[in-house]
Amino acid sequence: MVFSLFKKKEPQKMPEREVMRPKPAVAPKSDKAAAQEADDGDVQSLQPLPELEFSRGAPSIPPDQPVVEAGSKKTRDELAALEVSEFDREYTESSVMAINVDHAAESIQSDVEQVAVLYANGHDQAVRPLLESLLGAYPGTEGLRLWQMLFDFLQIKGERAAFDKLAGEFVAACEMSPPTWTQESAATKQSVGSVGPRKIFLQGVLTSEGALPVSELAKLVEQKAQVVVDCTKLVGCDDEVAGQLADLLSRARKTRLSVTLGGVDVFIDRLNSRMVAGDTTHEPSWRLLLELLQRHGTQDAFEERAVDFAVTFELSPPSWEPRSAGADAAAAAATTCPSDDAHYLSGDLKGCRFDELIAVIEASEQPILDFSGVRRLDFVSAGQLVNRLAPYKAAGRDIIIRSPNHLVAELMAVVGLNKQARILVPKS
Repeated sequence: MVFSLFKKKEPQKMPEREVMRPKPAVAPKSDKAAAQEADDGDVQSLQPLPELEFSRGAPSIPPDQPVVEAGSKKTRDELAALEVSEFDREYTESSVMAINVDHAAESIQSDVEQVAVLYANGHDQAVRPLLESLLGAYPGTEGLRLWQMLFDFLQIKGERAAFDKLAGEFVAACEMSPPTWTQESAATKQSVGSVGPRKIFLQGVLTSEGALPVSELAKLVEQKAQVVVDCTKLVGCDDEVAGQLADLLSRARKTRLSVTLGGVDVFIDRLNSRMVAGDTTHEPSWRLLLELLQRHGTQDAFEERAVDFAVTFELSPPSWEPRSAGADAAAAAATTCPSDDAHYLSGDLKGCRFDELIAVIEASEQPILDFSGVRRLDFVSAGQLVNRLAPYKAAGRDIIIRSPNHLVAELMAVVGLNKQARILVPKS
């Protein structure tokens, strides 16, 4: 006897509805009935599993019906409340920010983000045409953020004529006073070193394995940048670091580069007490001591220790070099005048890890990171800055990012940096 494995069925039309529901359960047949069907040439297969119910799109959830997920019950409204966008759409609260993002205006937000990312990635040739085309889509102050980005872009590029023309169009469209052209762009400020001195913090006991601030100081000296070195919390250093510091300070002094030491008196006293005449094991520390006395000591104190150095190492002692009036004025300004404690960053920040910010943040109750000299912040650096600041924000620290241009500020919002710090842009 030959058994047929498939039962022939009459052709059926496809159901018009989108959902296929499981077939109703069929009571099992008796052995006699099954044998009878076999005799007719058909085999009744085992009862099939119920078919799954499919529908196009997301499954339909009746209103207010609880949905069980991972052991918890949530209503439709609760699930909707948990939905968050990939990037936060708002800047932090600040009257200086003067940027209010309407969550309903998804179109302008996506346009602003597109421009910010293009600029961050260096696609300058596309930024201006895109901004100019977008302004027509948002009349009046609705497109204020786009206007601000375009003004800053023209300022960075040094295009004064285009800036002035845009100012006239801005007044007609928004009925507001336009931003003013600054005589020096961020690029010019950076090149002449007028953005402000960079600040380096030396603290604790510095060793060759953990002297990152010294490496940062070396880079700034190489770039001929103005630097203020805060030594208030510096306890000591090994001979290798002492030699590096002595060489850097000596080079800066001989080339008349402004490297100002602050709060160094206590460290000088500690170092001076360690140097014993006749002990030749700490030659780099001797050189650092003499360099510090040259900068911050008296001539008598310097010459006394210079003689000890000569006797110890059988070398001609270094000579006292009278300090210039400019150097004395800079030192006095660093120690007596109230100064801006902000940490200045400048130029195009690409692939930065911001390791130097650890000392900056830990040395201040309210750290201020000044971005007025920063032309561009790339996407990688922005993400690294988020990672660097997040632990401090979680610990309750208040960090301020001051004066980024609007192109950089918008990128900061894209990556969520406004969740980790207060971003303050200057008023127009």
